[in-house]
Amino acid sequence: MLDYFEEILSTLRQNKLRAIMTGFSVAWGIFMLIILLGSGRGLQNGMEFNFRGSATNAIWINSGETAESFEGFRKGRRIQFTNEDYDMIKRELSGISNISGRMYLYNSAPLTYKNEFGVYTITCVMPEYMGIEILDMKRGRFINKIDIDQFRKVIVLSQPIVDILFKDEDPMGKFIKVGSIQFQVVGIFQDYQQADAKKVFLPLSTAQRVFNGGNRIRNLAVTTTSTTVEENKKIEEEIRKMLARRHRFAENDSKAIFIWNTLEHFKQAQGVFAGIRMFVWIIGIMTIIAGIVGVSNIMIILVKERTKEIGIRKAIGATPWSIIRLVLSESVFITAIAGFFGMLFGMGVLHLVNMVLVSAAEGNPMVNRIFYNPSADFSVAVTAAIVLVLAGLMAGFIPARKASAIKPIEALHDE
Repeated sequence: MLDYFEEILSTLRQNKLRAIMTGFSVAWGIFMLIILLGSGRGLQNGMEFNFRGSATNAIWINSGETAESFEGFRKGRRIQFTNEDYDMIKRELSGISNISGRMYLYNSAPLTYKNEFGVYTITCVMPEYMGIEILDMKRGRFINKIDIDQFRKVIVLSQPIVDILFKDEDPMGKFIKVGSIQFQVVGIFQDYQQADAKKVFLPLSTAQRVFNGGNRIRNLAVTTTSTTVEENKKIEEEIRKMLARRHRFAENDSKAIFIWNTLEHFKQAQGVFAGIRMFVWIIGIMTIIAGIVGVSNIMIILVKERTKEIGIRKAIGATPWSIIRLVLSESVFITAIAGFFGMLFGMGVLHLVNMVLVSAAEGNPMVNRIFYNPSADFSVAVTAAIVLVLAGLMAGFIPARKASAIKPIEALHDE
C-alpha cells in the first residue's frame, strides 16, 4: 500500500504545476459550496431566531372592526373579546394544547420600588401563556392557576427590569407597586429572543379586577397539537366561525378579527430556505464540475505521457482493471486532498464570521434576527466528502478507460 501511494505521489511530482492548479480549482469549488451553504444556514437561523420567543404552532387572535353590516348590525362595529370567548374556545374547540387571554396596561401603571420607577407595557395573562411565549425562567415561577382563581397580586419581571429597579437587591418575595397597588415578585425571566426585553406579567383575573378591566380581554392566543399547516388552518377556521357566531359578524369579514397563524408563516419561511439550499447546491456542484473537468484534463495528459509505461505494465501481465484502478486512484487522490483543504478553509472562514457576529450581537441584538450562527454541520461535511469521491471517480473515468484500452505493442512504439 505504501508503494502504491509513493507511485501516485511520484507521478504527481512530475507535473507539480498542473496538479496544483487543478487541485486549486477543486478546492475552490468545495470552499464556495461550504461558504454558500453556511451563509444559507445563517440566514435560515436568523429567520428561525425571530420565531424563537414563541411556539411555532401558535395562533394569535386579535379583535378588529367589522368591515360590512351583518344581521342588522352596522359596519365599523368594534369587536370586544371577553372571558366568555376564552371559556367557549377552551370548552368547545378540540386540537388545542394551550390557550390564554391577554390584556395590556400601558402608561397608566408605572412600576415603583423605593426610589426607582419605570413605565413599561404590562401584559396580563393566564398560566397557559408559558406554553405560548417561550420564556427562560431564571428564578421563581410563572403565574399559576391559584393566582388566577384567588386573584393574587403577584408579578413576574424580566431580568432587565430587575436590574433597573432593584439594582443589587434580591427581588424575590419583595413588593413592587404597579400604579398604586402592591404586587409581590414571584418570578424572574429572560426573553429567549431579545435578552434586553423589558417585560412584565400579571395574572389576568387580578388585573381585570384591580384595574377596572371587567371581563374584557384584548386578544387570545392558542397553541395546537397540529403538525401540519392544513390542520392548523382548520383550527383557525373553527376559531373564526365560533367567534363570528358569538359576536355576530360575517365569517368572511377579514377585518372583524385578525388571525396570525405562526405555523403557516414558519413553514412558508422554511420552504423559501429549502429552495435557497437547493439553489446553493446547484451552484456549488456546478463549480465543482469545473474542477472535475480540470482534473479529467490533467489525467488525460498524464495517461498520454505514460503510454509507454502503461504498455509495459500490460505486456508483463497487468490487467485492464489494475490500470483503471491506478488512474482512478490518482484522480480521487487529487480531488480528495484538494477538497479537504477547501472544506477546512471554508469551515474556518465560517467560524471566524460567527465569532464576529457574536461580538456584534452583544452591541446590537438585531444582528441575530438577520444572520445567526452560519455553519456547515457534520451532514454537510459528509455530503461534501461523498461529492468529492464521486467527482474524483468521474474525473478519472474517461482517462482510465482510455488507459485500459492501450495495446502493449502500440504503446511500445509510441514516441
